[in-house]
Amino acid sequence: MEAIIEAFLDQYYSDTGASRHTLEAYGRDLKQWTGWLEQHGRDLAADETLVLQWMVALGQQGISPRSVARKLSALRQFYRFLLRTGQVQQNPVRRIETPKSGRKLPKTLGEGQVERLLQAPDVGDALGLRDRAMLELMYATGLRVSELVNLPLQAVHLQEGYLRVLGKGGKERLLPFGEHSVTWLENYLRESRPLLAGASRDPHLFLSRRGAAMTRQNFWQRLRAYARTAGIEGQLSPHTLRHAFATHLLSRGADLRVLQMLLGHSDLSTTEIYTVLADQQLKALHARHHPRG
Repeated sequence: MEAIIEAFLDQYYSDTGASRHTLEAYGRDLKQWTGWLEQHGRDLAADETLVLQWMVALGQQGISPRSVARKLSALRQFYRFLLRTGQVQQNPVRRIETPKSGRKLPKTLGEGQVERLLQAPDVGDALGLRDRAMLELMYATGLRVSELVNLPLQAVHLQEGYLRVLGKGGKERLLPFGEHSVTWLENYLRESRPLLAGASRDPHLFLSRRGAAMTRQNFWQRLRAYARTAGIEGQLSPHTLRHAFATHLLSRGADLRVLQMLLGHSDLSTTEIYTVLADQQLKALHARHHPRG
């Protein structure tokens, strides 16, 4: 690794005439990066997720955003050199932007909290069964609240286990969902929706007691009530389950670009914030359960 770094610094000086101060800083940054790779049992062919995890670790060490930006600059130049010399096949830093300073993290839930929230509705009641199906589907797919309440019946393909969703900007995406959601949706469609619909011919999947589409505000009110029932403290946002969906997928090894597609984000930098949340949850889990935590 050291020989490769030295070769890069020689080439970088030859190409740019960079100052000794810059070369020394880049050298330290790249040794820190290769040490991170070795710590994780990886070679130079790293991926974006590993770079993002390194950025999170730097922030937790108190490294300033300006210093993180310099380290990323060093990595970009380094991987361009590695690409030119045929030592790697892709630049994992090419699409990564430095997170904005002071960016607010969305509130999310742990897996145990989500389980309690999902079990909070009274499924013996038509509205409770509807709400259980909605919560299960939102957690399984990461839908936005507006997408959830506006889903038409024809968007759901139960046998195949996927939704066809029209998101922001009129962009369509296909979202898979698992057996739990299939079961609760089948129960809702068989037992609850006919009661709520009555004589209504409303095409929406989830209906209010008036037989019409639900509103975002109605869903949010019921979500907060279920959070109280589940003993979950603090204010939940309408997108809490969407955030939990993203964080839990990442913490279990999901690819960041796949997550971007599932969430319907046009920019990867919007999705990157969930790597911070996933890292925080993993640290908290380690602290609670590891004997040296």
